[in-house]
Amino acid sequence: MTEPAKSAAATLSFGPFTVTPHARLVTRDGVALALGAKSFDTLIALMSRPNEVVSKWDLMGLVWPGMSVEEANLRFHIAALRKALGDGKDGARYITTLSGRGYCFVAPISRAEIPEPPRPAPRAELPPVKLPNRLQRMVGRADAIATVSDKLVTSRFVTIVGPGGVGKTAVAVAIAHDLIETFSDAAHFVDLAALSDPDLVITSLLLMLGLPAQADDPMPALLAHLQDKRMLLILDNCEHVIAAAAPLAAEIFQAAPQVHILATSREALRVEGEQVYRLAPLGVPPENRELTAAVARTYPALELFLERAAAGGARIKLDDSNADIAARICRKLDGMALAIELAAGRVEAYGLEQTATLLDERLNLLWQGQRTAPPRQKTLQATLDWSYGLLSELERLVLRRLAVFAGHFTIDAALEVVPDEQVDRSRLFDSIDSLVAKSMVAPRPIGAMMRYRLLDTTRAYLLAIADDGSALAARHAAYYQRWLQQAGATWATLPSADERAIHFSALHNVRAALGWCFGAGGNTAIGIALAAAAAPIFLAMSLLIECRRWSERALLAIDPTARGSTEEMHLQAALGLTLMFTHGGSEAAHSALSRALAIADGLGDAQNQLQLLGRMHIFHERIGQFEAALEHAQRSLGVAEALGDAASLALAQSLLGVSLHLGGQHRDALTMLEAAWRGPGTERISTVYGFDHRNRAGISLAREMWLQGRPAQARQLAQQTVAEAAQMDHPITLCIALIWAVSIDLWSGDLDGAEEHIDRFIAHAESRSMGPYLAVGRGVKGELAIRRGDAKSGVETLRRSLQELHDAGYELLTTTFNIALVEGLLALGEIERSAQLIDDAIRLVARSGDHLYMPELLRMSGKVLLSQPQPNIEQAESCVREALELSRRTGAKAWELRAAIDLATFVADGGEAKRTLRTAFEGFAEGCDTMDIKAAREILKRL
Repeated sequence: MTEPAKSAAATLSFGPFTVTPHARLVTRDGVALALGAKSFDTLIALMSRPNEVVSKWDLMGLVWPGMSVEEANLRFHIAALRKALGDGKDGARYITTLSGRGYCFVAPISRAEIPEPPRPAPRAELPPVKLPNRLQRMVGRADAIATVSDKLVTSRFVTIVGPGGVGKTAVAVAIAHDLIETFSDAAHFVDLAALSDPDLVITSLLLMLGLPAQADDPMPALLAHLQDKRMLLILDNCEHVIAAAAPLAAEIFQAAPQVHILATSREALRVEGEQVYRLAPLGVPPENRELTAAVARTYPALELFLERAAAGGARIKLDDSNADIAARICRKLDGMALAIELAAGRVEAYGLEQTATLLDERLNLLWQGQRTAPPRQKTLQATLDWSYGLLSELERLVLRRLAVFAGHFTIDAALEVVPDEQVDRSRLFDSIDSLVAKSMVAPRPIGAMMRYRLLDTTRAYLLAIADDGSALAARHAAYYQRWLQQAGATWATLPSADERAIHFSALHNVRAALGWCFGAGGNTAIGIALAAAAAPIFLAMSLLIECRRWSERALLAIDPTARGSTEEMHLQAALGLTLMFTHGGSEAAHSALSRALAIADGLGDAQNQLQLLGRMHIFHERIGQFEAALEHAQRSLGVAEALGDAASLALAQSLLGVSLHLGGQHRDALTMLEAAWRGPGTERISTVYGFDHRNRAGISLAREMWLQGRPAQARQLAQQTVAEAAQMDHPITLCIALIWAVSIDLWSGDLDGAEEHIDRFIAHAESRSMGPYLAVGRGVKGELAIRRGDAKSGVETLRRSLQELHDAGYELLTTTFNIALVEGLLALGEIERSAQLIDDAIRLVARSGDHLYMPELLRMSGKVLLSQPQPNIEQAESCVREALELSRRTGAKAWELRAAIDLATFVADGGEAKRTLRTAFEGFAEGCDTMDIKAAREILKRL
């Protein structure tokens, strides 16, 4: 039976193609093209305006009238259309893209009137089947829908694979709705989730198609029925009946060439013709304390979370202050759509922050979802029960044991931790392969090696049902202790964050193991060794608070008989360094570092002696004991020469060069610092305690260049060292580079550059809770205020900063801040206070040994004497001349120039003033243009 032919209708032709709009048909030389409904609509929209540019917005309005769609949908259908037409092949050109404007149909079109052919009447045996409703709006799945749709149209058989709750069914339903017109509304959705017997799979399909299911072998009848049908068949939730669903799909694919099959499953069907598409979780914002709300909203997981929370009645005003909290929730839930929806439903009751806290404490697998959801998706517990129930006994056992890993793990780690008398090593590979295939374990390449992880929701589920795992946890902790000891020594020498990321991926496992070792029923012996081995990685990442916590716990647990061991040495060294950076020059920090050095001396461990002498050198610098720091640096050179390797020598040269620089011995400092920066062995002189001495030598060398009359080179080297420190992604090293770069900016008079560097310095100090550095940052802010004319505010800020630094025992920058404070006090007219302060500062330098600033202190003393109600001109001139002579003797050209500028105000003889200034200019590199040089040139012009 057929419907009667209708009246003639228009057809359009271009090239070898004929388009029949009323039949929604495109043929090439009489053969129909497999063209999707929206692709056909796109073609018609373009052909209706030939040789005319159609904007993408107009085109989307024509193809999706009254709907808001993403541009990716249009791009997909344009690409599909071009592919079907062979656009661009053998010189054929039909559709052109005009960048930023839209698309244009450029082929000549002819029109003809032909009678419409008779069409078959609808077949009564194919009852209309309604697809499940698609989501009103899908978040973050436009690319997946477009890619799978393309695969489905061209390859006919696609399985969407992914873990439970990732959104496979929602994507499949959306694809079916998009393509339903392509199949003349013949789309059949078969939900296999409710089936408990694999034999019922084919029965369900027969009933869906309106066919009898009484035959002993219904397959021949089913295939005969489908042989000439054009339809879309969706087989949803195949995993638990995969033994029946897989061969059924394969048979249909082979026997019915116009049937397109879209399956969803937690594992691939693994049959001929199948194209697998792994549906990834929604993208989540990375860990970033500086995450802004604007950036956070660009991630689909957070977009879905906000939408579902609002739908549940929550009122969230996402801003920069709470963006990281919402991002943390999405990361905790691994971007899984179902988990995000369930958590979002709790925000109205608990609020954003409390919801995040509840998830951090323990994932709640029993939170209820929508009432209309399938039973297996009403809670995370139900979803995971479903997945877990599909595993074999061996797979369940292996999966429970893999839950001991927090975060990523390697196959080597699994082979060392999981097997025992119940799990054979040879069968472990097969089990992990199967668990990956079933989406229970997620693979991820990091570097050249594949790593694996369990989703946090899966791990929480398994930990709740796992048996007593003390032996398993001990093997896990012992494995990471051995691994850290073998690999940890290389971490500090890896120059970039990307190189270190391979090692850092193990950090979550180290934390979990430490938590077990020092918890109830743990193994403290393994924990002590593990904490000692873990210290380098914590320090290499500037995780100072965490490093301090585990070092303290391990030291408290050490048996008295084990005192003096290598492990205690490493723990004391780590504790001392973290205390130094978080609490300043405390006695506890000094005690820990001294104890570590004493152990290294007792063990005759020259390599660690060198490293610890470096720590002690830095400690004494920071507390303002520069002579003691110089002694440690000189001793380190002797140890390095005994060791004999280039890297050790470069490290000691760095320490000694910095001490000589701060001690005002500029010529010797330059020699040492250049050797440490450029000599052999300088590529890797980072210590295992989180310091990069090459970078420290470089930024000190930049300061020395500035002082010796090469300001342009100094600024260039400062920029290089800051850039290299930033590339290392190591906040301590970067903070040191930035603060010394700030000094060059201030000396040069570049206040804007100084502010930019100090703001960056403060941000990194805050990110790692480095309290003394925050006081340093505020001190520089005060100095900047004074330089810009706001003396009152600057003096108040500097006073508070100095007090905080004194309280923390951090005296490294006391002298330079005192000089700035004197400038501010003079500007405020507090002459008596400035006189007392400059005298105290000179006495302090004479006692502590940072003679670098002595010429500047003497020069400032002259300014103070001139500023008194009764100026002592003779004594002021004497101070400035002493500053000039000291600068010349030590080779500090920059200080010499400043003293010469001030002396020009005292000298009545213009000829002497000119000679003094010109002598000070000698030795400056060409092209120099600092604040002092400009001032000197102006004076010479006047003279």
